Amino acid sequence: MIGSAAAGSFTRGCAARDLAILKVIEDRESTNTVSAEKLGDAMIEMMHARMVCYEGRVVEALELYDGISQSISVGPGLAEQNAGRGTLR
Repeated sequence: MIGSAAAGSFTRGCAARDLAILKVIEDRESTNTVSAEKLGDAMIEMMHARMVCYEGRVVEALELYDGISQSISVGPGLAEQNAGRGTLR
């Protein structure tokens, strides 16, 4: 019964993680520290995470959000190294 009540709702945890990832994507886009292709892939994966959360599989969705965050992370010094190149690849 509890599982069916959660299914179909977008939990606060998912919503908060979604918003945080979206802000990171926007930051990476505006600073050109991650390639457009990688950011596009991150947006597609966000849609997948949203659907998983809507299905009530919150833990799995949060793990997907974590993976997205890692895939677009910029390590220390990488942004400076690539400043002249425009984007990371």
